[in-house]
Amino acid sequence: MKKYFYHLLRRYVSLFVLPQNSVVEIDPANTQLIGSFPQGKIAFRKEDRDEGFDGAHALSIEDVRRNPPDFLVVSGLIHYERDIQALFAAVRELCRSDTRLVVTYYSSLWRPFAALASKLNLRSKLPEANWLAHEDIHNLLDLEDFELIRLDQRILVPFYIPFISGFTNRFIAPLPFFRIFCLLNIAIARPKVTILEKPKPSVSIVVPARNEAGNIEQIVRRIPAMGPEDEIIFVEGNSTDETWETIKKISQRYGDQYKIVIAQQDAKGKGDAVRKGFSLATKDILMILDADMTVPPEDLPKFYQAIVADKGEFINGTRLVYPMEKGAMRFFNLIGNKFFAIAFSFVLGQRYKDTLCGTKVISRANYLKLEANRSYFGEFDPFGDFDLIFGAARMGLKIVEVPISYRERLYGDTNISRWRHGAILLAMLAFAARKIKFL
Repeated sequence: MKKYFYHLLRRYVSLFVLPQNSVVEIDPANTQLIGSFPQGKIAFRKEDRDEGFDGAHALSIEDVRRNPPDFLVVSGLIHYERDIQALFAAVRELCRSDTRLVVTYYSSLWRPFAALASKLNLRSKLPEANWLAHEDIHNLLDLEDFELIRLDQRILVPFYIPFISGFTNRFIAPLPFFRIFCLLNIAIARPKVTILEKPKPSVSIVVPARNEAGNIEQIVRRIPAMGPEDEIIFVEGNSTDETWETIKKISQRYGDQYKIVIAQQDAKGKGDAVRKGFSLATKDILMILDADMTVPPEDLPKFYQAIVADKGEFINGTRLVYPMEKGAMRFFNLIGNKFFAIAFSFVLGQRYKDTLCGTKVISRANYLKLEANRSYFGEFDPFGDFDLIFGAARMGLKIVEVPISYRERLYGDTNISRWRHGAILLAMLAFAARKIKFL
């Protein structure tokens, strides 16, 4: 039972802890979890607790404090900890601003079965005293300046039964009703940070443009100043109008007032244009602004303030809060947006009201990490939105949505094919579900 359980636990935790991440488990009962990670280490708050553990894996608490890891793991520890708040306080001192805390704990519904398993020697006999609700964990994390990012429920069958265990734990356990009865809870949290006075970061605004000649000048004139040295990056691709010629003219006309970078994409699709634009970006914050201006450029400072104030690490626009202009979105598009928002929220483990809004913001540092691990999902996203959404979810980034006023397109025709692109979205949803939810 123990071997199978830890096999599943390692699989779920490795969704977030990538091979290049440093990870330290605090006061582990064994090395079955952390020993599977290339940079896995253990640390004990009391120096006499490391007997029987491989010295190569062991660090002192002072070592961890001097060199905080990417991930700290507290696995099952809260069940026999006298003061959980003090535990979280001690762990908080070991974090840097971008460290993620992984806390695993068991559902109180399984308490009788855990006691029976201990009596039958199917699990180690531990003096569990605490069986906490999700709200208790959330509250204790909040008291010690951690912010809960996501909570997953896993494992309905904790022992191996051929065919049954694998199918049930992979496909049934994550479903909305059945997950209530899961044994294992996995919480991902990040430390809350105090925003210090520091120079305002600058922004690279990437504008993918296809058949948008009539909007280019307005984009340049209407983008507000945010950082001290912002840049606008136009990436044109496969236009049949004068978009590229217009971009070149506008960059020359306004080159003295704004830093404007221009490029043509090598392949097709907005996703390729976004990746090209981000590869050319040089500033600390990366933004996407669709060239159709259905999201007004004047709304970009809201996204800037959200990420600068650390309200979130991946900022997504949502068009489904304020009333839209008449004609801004067709009825079936609206229904599709709502469906995909619910479906992707379920799959990704964080709330999305509008996954298809083109305006998205991420720090350059986090994008480079996302880019380095893109192979997990592959470069299959023709839109560019889901490459970022999936990557942010897997990295455990805090996702925040900024409501915007969605406007009717004033120039040109939409580049979105409702049914063809809807079919692509369904395929991507199924793909993401297999890679993230149904492990």
